[in-house]
Amino acid sequence: MVSRRLMLTWAFFDTCLLAAGSVTLALSFVWRQPNLLLNLTFNAFDLNGGTALGIIFLATFVTSLVLIILPGKRPLVILNWLLLVNGITILVIGTYIWFYTLHERNNYHEVFGMQNNATKIAIQDQLMCCGYFDATDEIAFGGTFCPNAAAAMAANSFCVTPITKSADKTLNNVFSTIYGFMSIVIGFFLANMCVIKSVSRINFSAPTEADAKQRQEQARFEKIDAKRGGRGFV
Repeated sequence: MVSRRLMLTWAFFDTCLLAAGSVTLALSFVWRQPNLLLNLTFNAFDLNGGTALGIIFLATFVTSLVLIILPGKRPLVILNWLLLVNGITILVIGTYIWFYTLHERNNYHEVFGMQNNATKIAIQDQLMCCGYFDATDEIAFGGTFCPNAAAAMAANSFCVTPITKSADKTLNNVFSTIYGFMSIVIGFFLANMCVIKSVSRINFSAPTEADAKQRQEQARFEKIDAKRGGRGFV
């Protein structure tokens, strides 16, 4: 029989996977709401990746509840393959975000340039900056902080630093958290391996029908032998 402590450990990591999936899925929808800096930091592709990761976590959790009640070790082996898929997905998404942070200044120059003038003006007013790399780069005149070229030149404040500072903090937290999910997957994988080993040991030590029949025959002959005074048939 699988020990209670082992099953509690298995359930703990399974619950952690549920929590990780719920948080990831929720944030992937919350961050779609109108927010100047978040909308600038994440595009639809990034948020869809978060949605996919959350769904994979939740699907693995639900599947694990079904597989754990099935007899034998094969269902648990299937669960480990699913956890391997979880781990690969974490590595792919986490590494993609990390690599993006290595070229933030250039990457967000392109992102800032793709915004319409109304969005650029709103960002410039909120961050109190004009243009991206300088007062003439991807600038949109208007609003309160950069109403015209003269005000932009006089401000001498450019958006590259506040934009990348905000994005860097957010992205670092995101990919660190995603990589942190790997500890849940590894812990769950190892706990599941221990359960598989325990189930295999139980199945190996459990007597088969042939073994039971042989023992019954042996006991019958021992009784007959005892009645004959310990003498054999020959």
